[in-house]
Amino acid sequence: MSRLKTTFETLAVAKRKALIPYITAGDPHPHHTVGLMHALVEAGADVLELGVPFSDPMADGPTIQLACERALVHHTSLRQVIRMVAEFRERDGKTPVVLMGYLNPIEAMGLQAFADAATTAGVDGVLVVDLAVEEAPEFAPVLRAAGLDCIFLLAPTSPATRIRAAAELASGYLYYVSLKGVTGAANLDVASVTAKLAEIRSITQLPLAVGFGIRDAATAAAVAAVADGVVVGSALVSEIERHGDDPASLPQRLKDKLGPMRAAMDGATVG
Repeated sequence: MSRLKTTFETLAVAKRKALIPYITAGDPHPHHTVGLMHALVEAGADVLELGVPFSDPMADGPTIQLACERALVHHTSLRQVIRMVAEFRERDGKTPVVLMGYLNPIEAMGLQAFADAATTAGVDGVLVVDLAVEEAPEFAPVLRAAGLDCIFLLAPTSPATRIRAAAELASGYLYYVSLKGVTGAANLDVASVTAKLAEIRSITQLPLAVGFGIRDAATAAAVAAVADGVVVGSALVSEIERHGDDPASLPQRLKDKLGPMRAAMDGATVG
């Protein structure tokens, strides 16, 4: 059984929801990424999403675009990100790690080579932002054969046919993008999220994580009341951007940002 499946099942029994923070690997410097990953776990993270820097992150807003730029200044590559996961696994064999990025670096490395290296390092899942469901039947089985969960994005505009197609190929969880737009956008509408999640749940039993627009404890708790997982990205990456010139302070700053979200989620009425 995969770490992701075990984690979500354990949380469900405890009537808790998954807190899933995102940071971009290599930001502010590759030397700091593994330490930040451990800090996020110490603050209450259940799953980690580790962004693979890419030169054209089209689904991401300015905050994560700039994080990619900072990481690429240090030549952070997909292979290096995989090595970071291997280093993380030296101390943490439990927390699932999902690589989130774009198709081009994987194709450049070679899909099979990537799948083999990621599995060996201890990666649990892969979310490829620009992988269309129509193209996934050739992609997902390679990941699955290597023991990796293939995670897909769903949007407010996703019709039932696309939800069903993604659910048939996915494992681990489905990531629902709560807003029309890019990461870091505002105006999270929890009522709309609730309605769409109900539609998705009528099609699949996979856990549903919600991201985009979750900035603080209040929005994290509101989403936790209706979703299986809460993804927090830009709010954390913004902390790294603001204080990247003092990297020694970043682990505690991320804990201070994530900790209140964990507490609010655990105090929320769960569905």
